[in-house]
Amino acid sequence: MTMTPGLRKFVLTAHVTSSVGWLGAVAVFLALAVAGLTSQDAQMVRAAYLATDAITWSVIVPLALASLLIGLVNALGTPWGLFRHYWVLAKLVLTILATFLLLVHTQPIGVVADAAAETTWSSAALRHLRIQLVADASAALVVLLVATTLSVYKPRGVTPYGWRKQHEPRTVLVP
Repeated sequence: MTMTPGLRKFVLTAHVTSSVGWLGAVAVFLALAVAGLTSQDAQMVRAAYLATDAITWSVIVPLALASLLIGLVNALGTPWGLFRHYWVLAKLVLTILATFLLLVHTQPIGVVADAAAETTWSSAALRHLRIQLVADASAALVVLLVATTLSVYKPRGVTPYGWRKQHEPRTVLVP
């Protein structure tokens, strides 16, 4: 099914907005995780980790899911297709993997935020999880930048399915 030009532009705008928003929210998350890991101010640390939990559930997860779903609609409704070009397939795999890992890693975020919400906090508290939050956000940022780069450069190459679709004979129905 091919979308009308107006609908295609609307869906593309929604996809770009959700994807870039996801990237920006992860960058903010990374800044908060680094602040939480490096700050000597206990109130700042607690605030940073409480904010990471809030931004994860209210911004990052919804944008990740929106980016994935709108990207599927976009691919299926345009000539690019979902399985015709390697760059689209790579973006799909990266987005599914990033979304899945995000949902898995919400648990450590919650553990650190719950600890930060308690009245006592020590700089050594959950240090390994706090380091993990920085590492995970850094890796997510790299993956999202790779997906963004694929969208802009659109490397050449069609999949075997795409090649067959390009070379299959076209039939014209005569009424």
